[in-house]
Amino acid sequence: MNGEAAAGGRTATSLAHAGWLREGPLARLLAVLNRDGEEARAIGGAVRDALLGKVPSEIDVATTAGPPEVIRRAEAAGFKAVPTGIDHGTVTVVIDKHPFEVTTLREDVETFGRRATVRFGRDWRADAERRDFTINALSVTPDGTVHDYVGGLADLSARRVRFIGDPARRIAEDYLRILRFFRFHATYGEGLPDADGLAAAIAARDGMEVLSRERVRMELVKLLVAPHAVRTLAVMTEAGLLGPVLGGVALLASLSNMAKLEAALDLAADPVRRLGALAVQVTEDAERLWRRLRLSNAEHERLAAMADGWWRLAPAIGDKAARVLLYHIGPARFSDRALIAWSRSDAGAADEAWRVLATLPARWTAPAFPLRAADFIRHGIARGPQLGAALRLGEQAWIAADFPRDRDALEAIVAAATEQAR
Repeated sequence: MNGEAAAGGRTATSLAHAGWLREGPLARLLAVLNRDGEEARAIGGAVRDALLGKVPSEIDVATTAGPPEVIRRAEAAGFKAVPTGIDHGTVTVVIDKHPFEVTTLREDVETFGRRATVRFGRDWRADAERRDFTINALSVTPDGTVHDYVGGLADLSARRVRFIGDPARRIAEDYLRILRFFRFHATYGEGLPDADGLAAAIAARDGMEVLSRERVRMELVKLLVAPHAVRTLAVMTEAGLLGPVLGGVALLASLSNMAKLEAALDLAADPVRRLGALAVQVTEDAERLWRRLRLSNAEHERLAAMADGWWRLAPAIGDKAARVLLYHIGPARFSDRALIAWSRSDAGAADEAWRVLATLPARWTAPAFPLRAADFIRHGIARGPQLGAALRLGEQAWIAADFPRDRDALEAIVAAATEQAR
C-alpha cells in the first residue's frame, strides 16, 4: 500500500465524525499545537482502535513542534505541562485531568537496543517508519483524515500484525517487540502470525534474556487476556518462545478450558487466574513465576493459593465440605481454586455440578465465628493459653456442626469446648 491510500473491508478510513477528536480536551490541545507553522495529530493506538470502532482510552499526540515550544504553548493556554520524557521529545500535557503524551516527531540516527540516538524532525513519514508495527503508525489530523505511510490500513483491514520494514532490525532495536508482536496479534490478528515476523522472533529469541522481568510481565499480562490469547500462546509454545518466559511447561489445555469457563460464567478475563491455569500446578510453580516475572506479593499469594490442593476440589466432596473450604480460604481464593480444578477436569463448561461448586460464593456467604472469649470465660475458662485452646476447639466444633447460629447450639459448643480445654 503506497503513501496514504485507504483500505477497504470492515475498517473505517476516516474519523471525520469521531467525537473524541472533534470535541473536548484533545480538540483544545490540537487547536493550540496546530498553528503558526506547526502541525499536530493524534497517533498510534488511539487511531488504530478508533478505526476498529472502539473509543480510545489513551490518546497520544505527535507534533512538529519541539518540546520547549509544546511547553510554552500548553502553559500559555492554561494547561499543565510536565516534561516526562524531555530527552526523547515527550511532554505530558494535562487538560481537565486528561493526560496526553505529546511527542515531537523523531527519526533514528543510530540504533543500539532501546538506547537509540534520535533527532527531532518534521517528517511524518520518517517518524512513522521508526515505529514497531504498521497498525501502530497511523495518524489522524483534526479534520479526521487518516494518514498511513507504511501500509497500516491494509494490515488493519486484513487483521494482520506486521513489523515496519525489516522485522529482524525492528526486534534488535528492542527485544520486547517479540512479546509485543504476539500480544498485538492475540488482540488484533486473525489466523497465524505474520510469517516474516514469526521467523524473526524465533531467530532472535535469545535476546529476550536481556529484558527486565518487569517489562516481560507487563506484556505477558496483556497477552493473557487478549481475545486470541490461547491460540497465540500455542504458536509461541511450538516456536519455543513461551517456555523461556515461564521457565516451565505451558498447560495450554488448562488455559483453553479456563477461557471457556470465564465465558460460560460471564466472568471477565483475569490475567492472574489465566496465568495460574497456564503455568501453576504446585506451589513451587507460583514461587518460580513470582521471581521470574517480578509479580507482586498479592499475585504470588493468589497463585500459591490456586496451587494448594486444587486436585482435591471437585463436586464429589459435597456441599458441606465445600462450605468449610470457602470459610477457611475466602470467596476469591475459593473461586480461583474451583475454576483451576474445573479447567483440569474431564467436565466441560456446561457441567452443572461444577457450575454449582464454582458459584458457591455467589450463593452462600460464610458467617463470622459468633463466639467470643467472654462466652468461654463465663464457663470458667481463665485468660491465657487455656482460653486460646477453648476458642480453637469451639470454632472447630462450630464448623463441624455446619455453622449453626441458634443460641442453644452455640451454648452446647461452648460447654463442650470448655470441658475439652480444661
